[in-house]
Amino acid sequence: MHDSITLDQLRTFIAVADEGSFSAAARKLRRVQSAVSHAMANLEGQLGVVLWDRSTRIPALTEHGRVLLGAARRVCADADALSSAAQRLAGGLDPLVSLCVDAVFPLSALVELCVEFARVYPTVELVVHTEAMTAVADRVRDGTCQLGVVGPAAAAQGLERRHLTSVRMVPVAGRSHPLAAQQHAAPAARLATEQLREHVQIVLSERGGSRSPEQAVLSPRTWRVVDLQTKRELLCAGLGWGNLPEHMIRDDLEAGRLVRLRPDAWGDDEHVLSLAVVHRPGLVMGPAGQWVLKRLVELCCQHVGGQRAPR
Repeated sequence: MHDSITLDQLRTFIAVADEGSFSAAARKLRRVQSAVSHAMANLEGQLGVVLWDRSTRIPALTEHGRVLLGAARRVCADADALSSAAQRLAGGLDPLVSLCVDAVFPLSALVELCVEFARVYPTVELVVHTEAMTAVADRVRDGTCQLGVVGPAAAAQGLERRHLTSVRMVPVAGRSHPLAAQQHAAPAARLATEQLREHVQIVLSERGGSRSPEQAVLSPRTWRVVDLQTKRELLCAGLGWGNLPEHMIRDDLEAGRLVRLRPDAWGDDEHVLSLAVVHRPGLVMGPAGQWVLKRLVELCCQHVGGQRAPR
């Protein structure tokens, strides 16, 4: 019966295939050749399939044997993964860490976090989601993610919250946009709301329609996008104006691809968003999760501030 097949039989099968003969497999496994031959005969009997063509001096895999060899490798790999996961759990190491970050979170910090995590915890699975506004908290509340990084627009009721850093949102337009020309002609001047209302404002919105209160929208003409990279590209192309995180557009401002605007309706420091990490109450995290939490704080602050994090 197939239920009586053992991992030892499958590993012996793999060893014979890899070493090229029963005798070579026996040497690798430190067994007598007759034990290997007996194991293969038993496996064939249990599977009801001939694995080896014994008509030649050195047995060769049959067509069925080649097919089942791949299955045997997968079974043994899964068994090894199961054993490894059990050892990690017994030692207190997280089997998985899941994270969801708001679109405003600096992408450079997220990439560096993932690179470091892969190096420090190569056996722990890392799952990363990116969302906007209330969707981040939703992923944490429904258990999809253990940790979330949310902005102030997220309704995080029922979640534990810890401040990470503050992100300055800067109103900008592409250098070819009429508002950029007006601001460039009078850098210290304020742009009247009537001027801004004449042009398309590009606004970050949630998938499926916004459930958050409208924020920082002055123009009745809006284009809505669900990710900041698309918004940045549209603004650089001169198709509208809008707010972007300062850390995201430093190079664009220095190169003149984007021009900072000064709306009369807002103070220069009016739109500073607080980023916070959230999780469900009572969440218990192992060493890998605690490491992520610590590095989130360090990397987020340093990348928003324009510095590189220490390795």
